[in-house]
Amino acid sequence: MAAHDNLQKAKETKNDEFYTQLNDIENELRHYREHFRGKVIYCNCDDPGQSNFWRYFHLNFTYFGLKKLIATHYRAEGGAYTMEYTGENDLNIYEGKVRNLKGTGDFRDEECIEVLKQADIVCTNPPFSLFREYLAQLMEYDKEFVIIGNMNSLTYKEVFPLLKDNKVWLGNKTGDMSFRVPDNSEPRKTRYWQDESGQKWRSMGNICWFTNLDHSKRHEPLELVEHYRTDKYPKYDNYNAINVDRVYDIPMDYEGVMGVPITFMDKYCPNQFEILGATESEGKGFSNGLWVSDSGVTQPMVNGKRVYKRLFIKRK
Repeated sequence: MAAHDNLQKAKETKNDEFYTQLNDIENELRHYREHFRGKVIYCNCDDPGQSNFWRYFHLNFTYFGLKKLIATHYRAEGGAYTMEYTGENDLNIYEGKVRNLKGTGDFRDEECIEVLKQADIVCTNPPFSLFREYLAQLMEYDKEFVIIGNMNSLTYKEVFPLLKDNKVWLGNKTGDMSFRVPDNSEPRKTRYWQDESGQKWRSMGNICWFTNLDHSKRHEPLELVEHYRTDKYPKYDNYNAINVDRVYDIPMDYEGVMGVPITFMDKYCPNQFEILGATESEGKGFSNGLWVSDSGVTQPMVNGKRVYKRLFIKRK
């Protein structure tokens, strides 16, 4: 199956068409303004007519001092194009030079990769089902980026090593976000609604921003108030670490290895903690020897009961 067929399959299932709200984009990208000046911004999963990423950068083009703004419109049935904007009429978001593409506008197409090579910073909401491949491409071409993803991807074998080695980190916002979804999106029992205008919406509680642009939040140490107690922080049956159920319960006075929820990444300060590993379920070798393989169970266990995914950390 061709690469663009995978993208089209995802589109057809309506699992990957989430249109980000302008206020969510504003609230996140305001933390990176100093990075944008003089740069070429590429939104490579965006229809300029609908994308709020395109709208945001177009309206703020002069204010940010951008060099160029580019967006790629994916269309499986043909008619894909890129639009480029270099200034003069920021308030008219339809202002820009259109160039038709031979392919579908898939971010993996050669002509889209050629555009990517011109870019300095990529900002978009890529297809969640293709997140691993999408991030790998950005790393291959050494691009700076601010993109949206699912928190579950933190422990993917293609993603976790980048977080562990401080090549990628989370942005400012993590948690619940609401997205516009297509009119023919299938209704869901929860986190799905239709507003008065008929627009369909879906919210997701495990969304986060991924970036390799520095921002102030990642240098803010987590305030620790709890003290270590053996009754509150049991050792795992099959990992050489103690279990911490909540990020804010991390003890201030424990010097050993701790297993914490993956939501820890939202509070991670590299000057305060070192990330040692993660549970083995998404790829062998992640725990760096903390896992007791004789147990045969790759999820941490406490008194025989399995615990959800954990990151393993140690205070510096």
